[in-house]
Amino acid sequence: MRLRSDIFVSALMRRVFSRGDFAAVEAKGAEEAGAVFVRQVFRNGSESLHAPAPQSFFEAEESGLRRFETRLERVGAEAVAEALARERRFDGDLWVVSIETDEVGDLIDFAGAGPKKDDGFFRR
Repeated sequence: MRLRSDIFVSALMRRVFSRGDFAAVEAKGAEEAGAVFVRQVFRNGSESLHAPAPQSFFEAEESGLRRFETRLERVGAEAVAEALARERRFDGDLWVVSIETDEVGDLIDFAGAGPKKDDGFFRR
């Protein structure tokens, strides 16, 4: 069973704030099962967009996990905004979480990445 989107976003925000970075919910989607997109903002003004990874990347026993893939990496804010606008036309129930940090690898799991140390809080 997959963790509800609103709980996932709340936990993500707490983790971001606990390490001294900033996060904001730009778009609130369906509380139970809305897709979560992470907009990463760097200090130099460039941005990356991390989107839900396709289900084909998951093993059967991992179906409850939320994994991400990087769709855009270190591009201008306009490119990320355009990509999100296209996604919203396709799925109006999506979440967009904007995080101002240089590193998100310890906040979200990426598809295809090796296993990370389980801290018992967020990666279940």
